Amino acid sequence: MKSPELAAPPAASADRAASSSPRGRRAEGVLAVVAAFSEQALTIAWAETRKLRRDSTEIFTRAVQPVLWLGIFGVIMGRARAIPTGPVGYLDFLVPGILAQSVLFVAIFYGISLIWERDLGILHKYLASPAYRTALVAGKAASAGVRAVVQSVIVGFVALLMGAHLRLSPLKLLGALAFIVLGAAVFSTFSLAVACIVKTRERFMGIGQLLTMPLFFASNAIYPLALMPRGLQVLSRGNPLTYQVDALRALMIEGGQSVTGLGLDLAVEVGVLLALIAVAARLYPTTVN
Repeated sequence: MKSPELAAPPAASADRAASSSPRGRRAEGVLAVVAAFSEQALTIAWAETRKLRRDSTEIFTRAVQPVLWLGIFGVIMGRARAIPTGPVGYLDFLVPGILAQSVLFVAIFYGISLIWERDLGILHKYLASPAYRTALVAGKAASAGVRAVVQSVIVGFVALLMGAHLRLSPLKLLGALAFIVLGAAVFSTFSLAVACIVKTRERFMGIGQLLTMPLFFASNAIYPLALMPRGLQVLSRGNPLTYQVDALRALMIEGGQSVTGLGLDLAVEVGVLLALIAVAARLYPTTVN
């Protein structure tokens, strides 16, 4: 006869049986991978974000250009009434586009940090660690999102002072911040992939400057899609910045509406981000060659 102390409770026996089954072991393995990936990505993001504390003036200097766009271009074109923007004023219409522009300009040069890390030997240590390559890329993308949020808050505050009619609903603001982070992650990951290919600071800066203006002007940031020639409309619909601007207009502006639909905007941003993370993670080890 078995002792009561040695007899396992039925529930505990069932739990052990479930965990010892192939399906249970697979589930535990997936959870372990997700936990390790999240921890590694957050560690990289935290390390990158701490750099802002050493040079916080970078955020303010980068905010000067979008503020000038709002203060000069927005006011002049608004008075000229040369661009039809429907029920919203041109300044209101422009604010999400300039926010997206500031995110683009912050993120598109983010890859230069990868070249600096390679030259300093930091990248070799990252690659020698057991960290997932995708976690390294995702962590840097998350850090770019934090930088973009800080800068966007500055630009948004200036827009309110200029009289822009922005929605201040907490839910709408959270949605706008989510798209700002997504946009920064998309273009910073694209920047990392470019840095892996060109491998030198001079070439990277030249390509970054070459890409920013076409990406900006081939989008709906400063004029509606309907005003574009047919060929430019096609290019614009293949530009992730277009979907970010469209979502920001629907979420931020009083009377603003999405042209493509928030569901499609989100799907495009997430899909492009996942694809770019996979590409950048694949190219990451080649940077040290």
